Amino acid sequence: MDERYLLERAKQGDYNAFMQLIEPHEQRLYNLALRITGSREDAEDVLQDTLLSALEHLHDFRGESAFGTWLYRIAMHNAFRVLRRRRGSETVSLEDLIAERDEENGETVPHPEFIAEWRDPAEIAEQNELRRILDEAIQQLPESYRAVFLLRDVEGLSTKEVAEVLGISEGNVKVRLLRARLKLREILSRYFGDETKRITHKHRHR
Repeated sequence: MDERYLLERAKQGDYNAFMQLIEPHEQRLYNLALRITGSREDAEDVLQDTLLSALEHLHDFRGESAFGTWLYRIAMHNAFRVLRRRRGSETVSLEDLIAERDEENGETVPHPEFIAEWRDPAEIAEQNELRRILDEAIQQLPESYRAVFLLRDVEGLSTKEVAEVLGISEGNVKVRLLRARLKLREILSRYFGDETKRITHKHRHR
């Protein structure tokens, strides 16, 4: 059924229309919340808060972005609010991430501390262990990079959609995504890199 029709019906109080609207997005919103918070219980809470917020503020949605993009923005806000409560001042909010948008213009992308040549992951661990390691590595990313990486590379949003969710420019999305990928490669190299083939700053400048 057409999303615009469902949206109009939902705004008129049709609960079934609202449920049809959100159904295609629920699992992805939950997965996003889980990867940000690292907790199934918190992810469930984030999902519920997101759906309730969407229902309560449905009349505020004007269609300037895709409905799914709007939901992602609410979910990101709620997920980072959970982290802020959990860690206090150590964690930035989504508003803090958005406020950084003018600070990165013109910055160069730092090279990771080291880069390793990958070995076949099958030689190291089973698939579920790889997933655990990847999730832990994502948790180690700075939150402004983690947000972009999850939305772009994990959830598959376009650069434009990620920019809309986070309220930053497409250029900054690309910069943060590259930094996130480099940082992840650095972190994962510690698990999967061949120690004899690591390239350090010292080696590169010889």
